[in-house]
Amino acid sequence: MSNDTSQKTGFRFPHTYALIFFIIILAALASYLIPSGEFKRIEKDGRTEIVQGSYSQTDAGPVGIFDLFKAVPEGMIQSADIIFYIFLIGGAFGIIHQTGMINAGVNLLVQRLKTRGTLLIPVIMTVFSLGGATIGLSEETIIFVPVGIAVARALGYDALTGMAMISLGAAAGFTGGMLNPFTVGIAQSIAEVPLFSAFGYRLFVYFLILGFAIFYVMRYAKNVKAHPEKGLLHGTPAGMNEEIAAGQQIVPFHWRHGLVLLIVVLGFSINIFGVFRWGWFLSELSAGFLIIGFAAGLAGGLTINETFESFVDGMKQVAYGALIVGFARAIVVVLEDGQIIDTIINSLASAIGSLPNEIGALGMYAVQVIINTFIPSGSGQAATTMPLMAPLADLLGFERQIAVFAFQYGDGITNSIIPTSGVLMAALAIAGIPYDRWLKFVWKLIAGWLIIAAAAIVIAMMIGIK
Repeated sequence: MSNDTSQKTGFRFPHTYALIFFIIILAALASYLIPSGEFKRIEKDGRTEIVQGSYSQTDAGPVGIFDLFKAVPEGMIQSADIIFYIFLIGGAFGIIHQTGMINAGVNLLVQRLKTRGTLLIPVIMTVFSLGGATIGLSEETIIFVPVGIAVARALGYDALTGMAMISLGAAAGFTGGMLNPFTVGIAQSIAEVPLFSAFGYRLFVYFLILGFAIFYVMRYAKNVKAHPEKGLLHGTPAGMNEEIAAGQQIVPFHWRHGLVLLIVVLGFSINIFGVFRWGWFLSELSAGFLIIGFAAGLAGGLTINETFESFVDGMKQVAYGALIVGFARAIVVVLEDGQIIDTIINSLASAIGSLPNEIGALGMYAVQVIINTFIPSGSGQAATTMPLMAPLADLLGFERQIAVFAFQYGDGITNSIIPTSGVLMAALAIAGIPYDRWLKFVWKLIAGWLIIAAAAIVIAMMIGIK
């Protein structure tokens, strides 16, 4: 759901929590060097906004060592609603996964389309993209990589095609993120933007991102089937290993799986309706996911103990991404305690304020792309950057929704190429695909996605998306 960096590469990159704690230390040190100051703020249309031109220096003192450490629990407390939202969603989907519905459904789809290879790639990529766009499907895709590879090879493609169908499909949806609670949902809540607003525009951009990915993967698959010797894995162990998916258990899809699927679709539809019709927010959505999870466990034939064991296991799976939100919030706590956050915002606004708004928005986007290399957790990056970017958008005179767009695309796109993405490195390890071969395969797709997103941000500015 939210990305982590627990995998090792040739270069052992610092742990994400270590990086964030290092940033907390830098923020504390900055309080000794950067003049303190603050803007006046007002409540407008249910959200807090900065009054332009109201910045003035203050006499706040620097942040001490004890206050530096105290900022971590304070950050956890301030982010409690988001943290428990993530935990409860993770627990609900832990139950759903334990029913076997996801595995059985994917296997059924694979078997039905196995004889129609030309349809398999777009269908599989679309299915996984919908998971990425709605429930932040990310780590969960790893278990399907061997299935994708087995099917790809059965159709005459290579392992790279099989992995791309699964991981790039989910990545396209995760980046498009119309209803992704771990990126768009959290970013919009921090920016005090209506939850899942600008849905239609995000849907349009999602289709562009997914469509380009499907075209890209299908073109490679067609070429590698016609000329296997030209495949990027030709001559590597992954290219010769036909047994990578051997022993993969095929789970039949039975009536209980269908009932669980119906509950999930119906429950998720009610949640979406609740957001747009009744103004539901994190508490209501969390309750909705709890109902979905428990109902799915009952329909899936799980016992009471199995249901709650799965619930706890699901929360364990998202603990990394959930707690990182509070850890990252500690950065903001330190900046606020030292009263330098407004000084930083004022400096950023001054640096790009003379530029056209579209260029300023692209500057935000570029910053998010760079930060994603160091904090590839979507929820963690949102908690780290949105408290700065949202008020900066106010100062620059454009909608906070644009700042959310900049975060969303800056966070999502490069997860499929950066070596600090634990999900990517784990999937490559399971597939036996060398990182350098994947890099050679995917870089043009990533470049295309970056361009599409940049254009989408500029167009959103020009037409006034709110």
